[in-house]
Amino acid sequence: MQCYPTASPRRYGLPQVFPTSRLQLLSDPNNYTLSFLLQCPTKMPYDFKGKKVLVTGGSRGLGEYICVKFAKEGCNVAINYVSSVDRANAVAEKVEDHGVRACLIQGDMGIEADVKRTVETAIEILGGLDIIISNAGYTRFSKFDDLSAATVDDWQTTYAVNVLAQRHLLFQALPIFNSNPHGGVMIMSSSIAGIKTSGSSMPYSVTKAAQLHLMKCLAATQGPKVRVNAVLPGLLLTEWGLRYPQERIDQVTEAALLKKATDLDDCAQAFVDIARNTSMTGQSVVVDSGLSAA
Repeated sequence: MQCYPTASPRRYGLPQVFPTSRLQLLSDPNNYTLSFLLQCPTKMPYDFKGKKVLVTGGSRGLGEYICVKFAKEGCNVAINYVSSVDRANAVAEKVEDHGVRACLIQGDMGIEADVKRTVETAIEILGGLDIIISNAGYTRFSKFDDLSAATVDDWQTTYAVNVLAQRHLLFQALPIFNSNPHGGVMIMSSSIAGIKTSGSSMPYSVTKAAQLHLMKCLAATQGPKVRVNAVLPGLLLTEWGLRYPQERIDQVTEAALLKKATDLDDCAQAFVDIARNTSMTGQSVVVDSGLSAA
């Protein structure tokens, strides 16, 4: 990090770039004047150590990567899952390997009562809540241009999980987010299907678009204590992504500017970086190997 004083350094015969460490300046026999030193404000970065994180859909795929990423940063992690308790336990072990706490919470994000219980349980077990990663999503693969392929139930379930759950999660966490000295963070796992007419199904694409608009609405109305953003991955070769035919996977990777699928580790890192950034809210961050820009 560098610091630039208000006064012109050339006027005083000083270098143009100054170190920010005040101890370094004070211990240097050739240090700069105290007036320059006092003009170098310092800012403490957002400290992850001990933060409490809830990750919905955290038992596999991108969710698993996200859980481990935050554990490496020193966060305690509540792992939400629907039915894969064995997979969730395996993720919890990976989280605990980093010397932090993990807990498992079963709950279907398409059911409001489950969302409420999941947030309440995370707060009770972890002793608070700082960050929500809303990673749980739903789709049923269907032919995109066939209006009869997706059922009414597909539309309703997709909307419940991909859109309504976002509102329910933040609604339940809002009191503790507002009471936290540092506020709270919510990051949604969205998709480039929300900005392109493509994806595993039409209901998925439409609800991901609605999710992104909801994200902006929440960011616009719930600040300044709450930051709300979204990550938009491209093709992720998880168990879900591998349901695409190999021919379709090859087409998508060839269409991407970087000629590859989205790297899971890179995508998961975006959630950590966004959570750390205290000057970002209402933003859709695309991590897709250049697929949406092609």
